[in-house]
Amino acid sequence: MIDSYKNDVKWAESNRKRIDSIAKKAVKDKRIDQKINNLHEEVFAEVDCLKCANCCKTTGPLLTSLDIGRLSKRLKVAEKDFVNEFLRTDEEGDFVFRSMPCPFLKEDNYCSVYEDRPKACRAYPHTDQKGQMDIMNLTRKNARICPAVSQIFQLLAKL
Repeated sequence: MIDSYKNDVKWAESNRKRIDSIAKKAVKDKRIDQKINNLHEEVFAEVDCLKCANCCKTTGPLLTSLDIGRLSKRLKVAEKDFVNEFLRTDEEGDFVFRSMPCPFLKEDNYCSVYEDRPKACRAYPHTDQKGQMDIMNLTRKNARICPAVSQIFQLLAKL
């Protein structure tokens, strides 16, 4: 991860209360979806995920049955074999990867199954979606993982 991205993640880690305050204010704003979605576009015009991949290194996605089917087909293995080799069941009964970093993350931060990656990976960090009020707790946590989300909170603070 490049230094500026590390600094963004460190900012989020050391400013949890400030992020909480920004988030509380944001969920009261009827235009929060539009604001965060616009900031998402602005920030991701500059952020290069391939220079970071912190999400792939630290945060495992929940895998749906469709994800398992798609990845099994991609790897040409039976679904049960895919589950046995790569997945475990978490506390809530969801399938997640056995270990992190993601088993499909290559050394150059590219994903070896990118076209067939799990739905949660496709949507991460969720800042371009509607319903930001409903996922604000998740977005707050993601600021400590994803430098782009940290930057979005820093920009929200200035609005």
